[in-house]
Amino acid sequence: MLPPPGTPGTDLPVRAVLPALHIALAGAGSAVLVAPPGTGKTTLVPLALAGELPGRVLVAEPRRLATRAAARRMAALLGEPVGRSVGYSVRGDSRRSGATQVEVVTTGLLVRRLQADPELAGVDAVVLDECHERHLDTDLALAFLVDVRAALRPELRLLAMSATAQAGRLAVLLGATTPAPVVEATGTLHDVQPVWCPPEPPVAPPHGSRVDPRLLDAVAATTRRALAEAPGDVLVFLPGAAEIAGVDTRLDGLDADVRPLHGRLPAAGQDAALTPGPRRRVVLATDVAESSLTVPGVRAVVDAGLARVPRFDLARGLGALATVRVSRSSAVQRAGRAGREGTGRVYRLWAEAEQARLPAAPEPEIAVADLTGLALELACWGTPDGAGLSLPDPPPAAALAVAWDTLRELGAVDDAGRVTPRGRSLTAVGAHPRLARALLDGAPLVGRRRAAEVVALLSADVPGRSDDLVADWRALRAARGGAAARWREEADRLARALPATAGTGLTDDAAAGLVVALAHPGWLARRRPGGGRTYLLAAGTGAELAPSTDLTGAGWLAVAAADRQPGRRDARVRQAVAIDEATAREVGGVTEEPEVVWRDGDVAAARVERLGAIVLAERPLPDPDPAAVAAAVAEGLRREGLALLRWTPAATVLRERLAAAHAGLGPPWPAVDDEALGAALAATPAVGAARSRADLARIDVVAALRALVPWQLAGRFDELVPERVEVPTGSRLRVDYGDPEVPTLSVRVQEVFGWAAAPTVAGRPLRLQLLSPAARVVATTSDLAGFWVTGYPAVRSELRGRYPRHPWPEDPATAPATRRATPRGRPR
Repeated sequence: MLPPPGTPGTDLPVRAVLPALHIALAGAGSAVLVAPPGTGKTTLVPLALAGELPGRVLVAEPRRLATRAAARRMAALLGEPVGRSVGYSVRGDSRRSGATQVEVVTTGLLVRRLQADPELAGVDAVVLDECHERHLDTDLALAFLVDVRAALRPELRLLAMSATAQAGRLAVLLGATTPAPVVEATGTLHDVQPVWCPPEPPVAPPHGSRVDPRLLDAVAATTRRALAEAPGDVLVFLPGAAEIAGVDTRLDGLDADVRPLHGRLPAAGQDAALTPGPRRRVVLATDVAESSLTVPGVRAVVDAGLARVPRFDLARGLGALATVRVSRSSAVQRAGRAGREGTGRVYRLWAEAEQARLPAAPEPEIAVADLTGLALELACWGTPDGAGLSLPDPPPAAALAVAWDTLRELGAVDDAGRVTPRGRSLTAVGAHPRLARALLDGAPLVGRRRAAEVVALLSADVPGRSDDLVADWRALRAARGGAAARWREEADRLARALPATAGTGLTDDAAAGLVVALAHPGWLARRRPGGGRTYLLAAGTGAELAPSTDLTGAGWLAVAAADRQPGRRDARVRQAVAIDEATAREVGGVTEEPEVVWRDGDVAAARVERLGAIVLAERPLPDPDPAAVAAAVAEGLRREGLALLRWTPAATVLRERLAAAHAGLGPPWPAVDDEALGAALAATPAVGAARSRADLARIDVVAALRALVPWQLAGRFDELVPERVEVPTGSRLRVDYGDPEVPTLSVRVQEVFGWAAAPTVAGRPLRLQLLSPAARVVATTSDLAGFWVTGYPAVRSELRGRYPRHPWPEDPATAPATRRATPRGRPR
């Protein structure tokens, strides 16, 4: 099936390794092909496999744009229209026939087919392209295919292709007992000269999804420079569609055809970007052009150095796209696009010194994204925890736990993680499980067509123009082509997944609010007291509308999209529908129960009606459960600390002595650090009987502390950890237990004459802070016997000169102690 050598467009580097690739697949059944972009792996390898095998060859691409482009390119090489020997299938669009031998599909659609027919009847080989990109669907498809080969189809040939040299892990995953063979095709790329052109003055780094407009100014200026300095077309890498539009505007009047290229474009727009024209082109692309697509004619690349990746806030349940610095591996791939047809240049909008500080490779999506869809796929496959599957990286435990909670909330899995019939229905929709739930449960309430249209609008493929979802819905209904056409295609697909339903009398606003609330019940939001633009979500997160919002004044919102930028407390509402409280109550699930909590520095007891974290009504609870009150007081003590108690000097000293006992003697002497003491006191009868802050302040802390000491030890406490120590003069001096590790006694040197050694306190030698007659520290020691021998002679010499009327014996260990100076005339 592969066109003969010499056919235009087929004499590419990968052709030289096709014999080795056939041998590897024939012998091991699986293999890894490493080939840089532009070497022909996406187009020539599937055609070569189709010529060797009787059955179909499936080629899986991570993006729909690349799926269609690969099919068109292979069909063009064969001189055929798409849909004959080579076809494609993406969600909502398919061009194939009974004659199709090579079918290009998205990895998401491949996962759906594997769930429906794990044996892949009629398929002899599966090619997973661009495995290095590490999308969730790519990881799942790889793991499922390895499982299928091991259990059902050992004859199925499996080829993983990557543009990077990280082939070792892939080979291990694909191999049954030994790693799969690795075949490497070296490219014939021409030299690409890097041109470092950081913006001057420096621009702000990306923050969340925001990109400094001055960077877009610099990209536009650098693009004009590249057109002037380099031949051929210019490929510009930007993080997203919004930045592409911004640079497009800044290039107005350019003597070249400016073509955007991203996944949201209609097929005609994508074709225009990939097809050379009569004039030079400037192609403004997202990272889709890194490795999945070949853009002919490019001799210069302008790289903004940014990428847009998914991020999921586990604590708040908020997903968002974040703008991050490009990785070194991606920067290399982007630069390589300028060296396919001759020497080229890459204009990098960062300093050469920053290159080494870039991350080595992009983070795999499984490490940062919402895993609800992945968890449902695993459950449908029969491996809820993914154990035994050849996933390149295990899903993070915390993210997977959140995903399972969501699936149980949706009724998609049971407590054991097994998929339920409802879970299979949700999976069959081909959308995120939350959106699938909104479609299935919303259709009977608002009608099939309206439910499908709203869910299509909630999908990531249709960008919102404002934060008012209903306004966007009406605008799409009135529009034709572009985003509106894609939206209608998706709505048609979703509607076909539903049984016919009768229309309802609801307005569009009410219908949209219901469907959005069903998709995200945790994002039902009520405006906070005092009005303004701030809201509280049922999930407990604060949220804020944009200053220019069209939703001003709405008491309740069903939030469709929200994200929280780094450093901000509240989330920003990106799209929502104004609803009434009745709708929120209908969907959100209202609970009413007694609550006894510590609030505003005291115990609050009430019967509370709430929708998640939103309190709808609160009535006083006259006779709260004593155990609940005690728990609330304990929580107050934990949260606000021991300052709620009245700490007299005696209580403070006693706590310090107990700390020294624990430090020096160990258990069962109680620990009295803040955390341990708070927990211990919370369990005492005194704290358990408290009902308010005032009650806590009346507790006898000394008695409560002494009650913590086991009765077997209580009688020896004053002996082992005395508050005062008697020195040889008879003075009883207070021990300082401020440092529980080193009990310390401050005493004049003369008062410890006659002590051969310091006494033991709390299991440790008492540290002596020895003072002069004027109470100034002259020495500190925990080894008094040693001090008398080695330290005292120097101290004696100094003190005899300063205090001549005081006794300074040569042998202080046997001399009598004194508090007084020697009377005049008496020898010293």
